[in-house]
Amino acid sequence: MSTILYNDRFIDRSQGKVDMEDRGYQFGDGIYEALRVYNGKMFLLDLHMKRLERSARELRLALPYATDHLAENLDKLIKENAMDYGYVYFQITRGAIARKHRFPEQPIDTVLTASVEATDKDEDLHADGIKVSLLDDIRWLRCDIKTLNLLGNVLANQEAFERGAADAILHRDGVVTEGTTCNVFMVKDGVLITHPADHFILNGITRIFVLQLAERLGIPVDERTYTTAELLAADEVFLTSTGVRVTPVLQIDDRQVAGGKPGPITNRLLEAFNQDVEQFVTAVNA
Repeated sequence: MSTILYNDRFIDRSQGKVDMEDRGYQFGDGIYEALRVYNGKMFLLDLHMKRLERSARELRLALPYATDHLAENLDKLIKENAMDYGYVYFQITRGAIARKHRFPEQPIDTVLTASVEATDKDEDLHADGIKVSLLDDIRWLRCDIKTLNLLGNVLANQEAFERGAADAILHRDGVVTEGTTCNVFMVKDGVLITHPADHFILNGITRIFVLQLAERLGIPVDERTYTTAELLAADEVFLTSTGVRVTPVLQIDDRQVAGGKPGPITNRLLEAFNQDVEQFVTAVNA
């Protein structure tokens, strides 16, 4: 049986229980992060922790302890499970109290839980490209906060799956926002274009990292809104997230993208990303 983190304790997964009046369960009143683990170490940890702190501020949710201590506990959790490659997921809810919509009048203890999922080192990251579907964005208007409220994402992801696609690209009245589990980039005339990091999208950690890579590689970037018509006429399209890194999109519904092959800018960014991961793994070994 695997070990999980519950608040500040390490327990067997079978002992992990959720109070039926936990506000995360009742209202989705909580936040979360998922980090990639390479060679036993968390990748882009500082960026994840900064986003966690921002999400907590936006929800007026007190973290149970400092992020430095949380990082130490997550590191111990990875070691407890002897995991070399995979993911560590954690969430923090406002806590358990009698069900009322407004925040508790008296302070209550937040609830932190964390677990790991091991993967193969060379798991398939869809570097050869995927098909997606173009769907309406039916989510709430604070997508910039990484909360537990993911039902809109789940419904769109399921519809995309039923259409034979790997994911969906969402739009609001014809303006592209993001995917159900990822951010969306398009390339037109050599310029990398992506929706600005406002309340309509989650500012993904991999999104931030890819923008840094683009600057390093001298690839022009334009953070602006763009339409579904522009997306369908793009030279290249790709998705980014902790799970998929940089994944080329080769087909949007029945429309082929980039001649059905990953484009040159997508490939440059994916290669640079993979090189940074290898350097990170090498540094861990040093």
